[in-house]
Amino acid sequence: MEDDCLLGCEFETYGEAYQAIIDFMDFYNNRRIHSSILDLAPTEFYELQKDEAFTLDGMKALAIL
Repeated sequence: MEDDCLLGCEFETYGEAYQAIIDFMDFYNNRRIHSSILDLAPTEFYELQKDEAFTLDGMKALAIL
């Protein structure tokens, strides 16, 4: 995470650095595309899964795309 988030960055205050890390963690955990979950962001996958939109046949169809 340090390389992806902080490499080449300079912050004037602790608050700026803290906010940059919080923003990156939000991106990494919620919005970044993951190949292991059909190239969806975790929040997208969760929303589909919790609404039971993901059936075995549906996941097989998405994997073919």
